[in-house]
Amino acid sequence: MAAAARAKEAGASRVLLIERQEQLGGLLHQCIHNGFGLFYFGEDLTGPEYAHRFAERVMDLGVEVMLETMVTRLSPEREITAVSKEGVFRIRAKSVVLAMGCRERTRDQVQIPGSRPAGIFTAGTAQRMVNVEGLLPGRRIVILGSGDVGMIMARRLLLEGAEVLAVVEILPYVGGLIRNEVQCLHDFQVPLFLEHTVTKIHGERRVEAVTIARVDRSTREPIPGTERTIECDTLLLSVGLIPENELSRMAGVMLDPLTGGAVVDESRQSSVPGIFAGGNVLHVHDLVDNVSWEAEIAGEGAARFAQGIEEGEEGIAIRPGEGIRYVVPQRIRGRQPVTLYLRVKDMAEGVRVRVGDIWERKFRVVKPSEM
Repeated sequence: MAAAARAKEAGASRVLLIERQEQLGGLLHQCIHNGFGLFYFGEDLTGPEYAHRFAERVMDLGVEVMLETMVTRLSPEREITAVSKEGVFRIRAKSVVLAMGCRERTRDQVQIPGSRPAGIFTAGTAQRMVNVEGLLPGRRIVILGSGDVGMIMARRLLLEGAEVLAVVEILPYVGGLIRNEVQCLHDFQVPLFLEHTVTKIHGERRVEAVTIARVDRSTREPIPGTERTIECDTLLLSVGLIPENELSRMAGVMLDPLTGGAVVDESRQSSVPGIFAGGNVLHVHDLVDNVSWEAEIAGEGAARFAQGIEEGEEGIAIRPGEGIRYVVPQRIRGRQPVTLYLRVKDMAEGVRVRVGDIWERKFRVVKPSEM
């Protein structure tokens, strides 16, 4: 929505927003907790409130919207194939902004051994069950991973009457924001097991227990003799997010193995001319405010491309240096000021982040989970 609105504001004569769900806003509608919009709007909003603000902006600007419509194919020539209740259709666009977001890692992707009983959910699925469908996934719950959704669901499930027995994190620090660690775990006295992982799931028809063990700090492998079993009926997985880039691959967009998203320039244009990307499809963000700002950059870039406005020269590549996991954008083509988004490889204290001889800033603490 942010990309579509900004494209319209930047002079695009016609902007079409395609959404596969029945309403605009995506996953924001199941995020009924507050904490959204603190930076973008300067207000403390819930997810649905934040989505409503942008939906109103999109409608006021005259953006065309197609709901319950699934894009099934995207070509390098920017031809879109989509399907809706009316049937299959094709659109040839002057420019395209990819904003498909990201998906959760599953049990198979983290290779947890054991049986395959009922009672294993991703944290996002559990969030939808509780907040949208009014269902409780279980009564005695263990959460693997300390991503933001996992920690938020620990609090939410406690408020709904469930018992959260443990949050288990393989790293020596939580995988989400500090504010969620404090507000969702510490304030509710949820047991947090750092440098631990789930090594086995027990149960036949329904989860009956999980075995956890401490891991070696360097290899992340379970340490024999440190196992303990926790009786529970539900295991939630909050073990990371993956940018949703199947359409990007179809279009021949070059992907960065470090981010899982497209390689882009400062206007968020990909390696395929006229195809842009922004938000969690580009790289996973901590805050929806940053998602919106980045999507607006992509929307403006797409509008300029559609209007035939050139975006600078061939440009230079930006590569992450020592201690940096990734940086976005990965190349710069123009001469305007650019904001770099980056994540570090490991948690550290008293560090300096430097861009050649151009810029330097000191940070008291940095961690991979905070951009």
